[in-house]
Amino acid sequence: MKKHIYIYSPSGAVRDKAAFKRGVERLKTLGHDVEIDEAALASHLRFAGDDETRLVAIHRAAASGADVALISRGGYGLTRILPGIHYKAVANAIEKGMLFVGISDFTAFQSAVLAKTGAVTWAGPALCEGFGVTDRSDSADSKGRADRQGPDDIMEACFNDLISGQGEGAGWRQSAQANPVVSHYIKKSVLWGGNLSVLTSLLGTPYFPKVKGGLLFLEDVAEHPYRIERMLAQLLYAGILNQQKAILLGQFTGFNLVPHDRGYKLTTVVNWLQQQTKVPVLTNLPYGHVATKIVLPVGAKTDLIVEGRDALLFWGAIS
Repeated sequence: MKKHIYIYSPSGAVRDKAAFKRGVERLKTLGHDVEIDEAALASHLRFAGDDETRLVAIHRAAASGADVALISRGGYGLTRILPGIHYKAVANAIEKGMLFVGISDFTAFQSAVLAKTGAVTWAGPALCEGFGVTDRSDSADSKGRADRQGPDDIMEACFNDLISGQGEGAGWRQSAQANPVVSHYIKKSVLWGGNLSVLTSLLGTPYFPKVKGGLLFLEDVAEHPYRIERMLAQLLYAGILNQQKAILLGQFTGFNLVPHDRGYKLTTVVNWLQQQTKVPVLTNLPYGHVATKIVLPVGAKTDLIVEGRDALLFWGAIS
């Protein structure tokens, strides 16, 4: 089903122009009409243009009439421009059917939109890291092998289900190493969260969602487990975690353990968190800075069903 996809850059500058081009071509190959914002490849310091340039790009995306507004990449940049976003315009675009999709730094935008309007946005891929990865034909060796084989099939299937209106839930299997929750049923709770570092940085601001009784999902990249624990502790001591009905831990990647850790690892953090709260802590949600990831509706009423290690999120049709 052909869709109009608007590509814009609200965060970091696009340095990998080849990945950007591959991502656009991939979306076109999938049959979509792709519109590129005039400042998508702008650069100012580490950002995709100065603050005003990126604000205007967000507002152009909201006014574009596209079916999907997809960020080019994450990085950093949205937090510093949150006060300048026209949230009513964004909410109006969402009400008319626009899907705002992104990951990583996009958590700041999603959290602010939820806090200010209650509207639903989507945690999913970005253009470059999701659709612009190297295809087999781009970098194959003499035997036809490549380090990356193009966009992940599951990610693309979830994205396709989203934009075709068929995505109503997602399932996964919890890790066996972190005391998996074996039986649970939660009905109609707000699904929210995203990147742990970004979300924690918003605590105490008007852009942190005031969600109680929700399903909080978290992921991060390039953060050592002790830093992950420290941020979880902040959310715990601030009372956020104990106000939820479940905590869903996604993929935490890109860190290196060191000899000083002496066995301290990510599982240690998960076990510690499970001991600190009576809220169920689930693991291995297939979302984060990884190739294989699902898409999640930030702000939507969602059911959680757990049987054994198998878990299912179901949000149904979202108009």
